[in-house]
Amino acid sequence: MVMPATRASSGKVEKQNPGQLNSVQLNIVTLVDMEKATEHKSLAGAMYMVDNSVGGSGQGTARLETVCKPGQVLNWIIRPIDMERRRDGTWPPMPKINNIVFLDVEAGDEEDVAEKKVCVELKIYGAPDRMRDDLTPVYYYWAGTVLPSLRPGTYRYRLVVELEQEDKKERLYLNTEGHPSIRVIPV
Repeated sequence: MVMPATRASSGKVEKQNPGQLNSVQLNIVTLVDMEKATEHKSLAGAMYMVDNSVGGSGQGTARLETVCKPGQVLNWIIRPIDMERRRDGTWPPMPKINNIVFLDVEAGDEEDVAEKKVCVELKIYGAPDRMRDDLTPVYYYWAGTVLPSLRPGTYRYRLVVELEQEDKKERLYLNTEGHPSIRVIPV
């Protein structure tokens, strides 16, 4: 049941539950062209980000801006562009988010790690823990909750991405280029 807004004595429309946040989780999906990224040892031009937030910018680029609210859950999902089983029965290499690092943009140096927390419970929650099959999508994901007390503003971050390489045991570790961000709006 949706509760209607109420009209205060001042004539302004007020929310029925002004402190209640939208419970919708936001998904930030990163697609990686594994062949291009491993060949060039760079995510430049090989990584595309999209989300389901309203009002953000940079869809399909590495400079995605996700609009969110304090207390909202963010899910960072990463997967290769090519996820289909090959004719020989093998699977293509997989990307994995190894870490999400928020940056200290207030200090003017976007490479320094932020001293203040932006999200709580920010860690990996999902991974391919069973054999892939044709009906089960498999990907790695992280989740975190935007601090309920976080002041409105833009918070840039970088993903540290781990890439499997074709026919190699060693993994390739790359940082995102063109830092994505979250824009926290007031509630």
